[in-house]
Amino acid sequence: MDDKVVKTSAIEVKIGMNENNLPVRMMWSAEDGEVKDAEASAMLLSFWDPKAKNTMKIDLWTKDMSIEEMKQFFHQTLLTLSETFEKATGEHKICEDLRDYCYHFAEKMNVLPETN
Repeated sequence: MDDKVVKTSAIEVKIGMNENNLPVRMMWSAEDGEVKDAEASAMLLSFWDPKAKNTMKIDLWTKDMSIEEMKQFFHQTLLTLSETFEKATGEHKICEDLRDYCYHFAEKMNVLPETN
């Protein structure tokens, strides 16, 4: 397999801050995803540093994001992480455990979708 870079793509995040350097507006663009200046209220960004064997991360949210929105954001992010981890590793059993925890989290945070 050839690891030669044949294309690059950019994802851009713009953070508007107030006088106290608190995020008040977030916009992001992804040229390959045809997203241009989409608004966001929170972001979690992680990079793996292979040399240091450590995670570098940025966690930001706007001052106007509600606690209810943050609970939903975390619940959905945890579910997505379980899917990503399973796809990357094939570790089905532990991902089922994580999804069980996500249900528990959603129940405790009162963010379970209503069922009819």
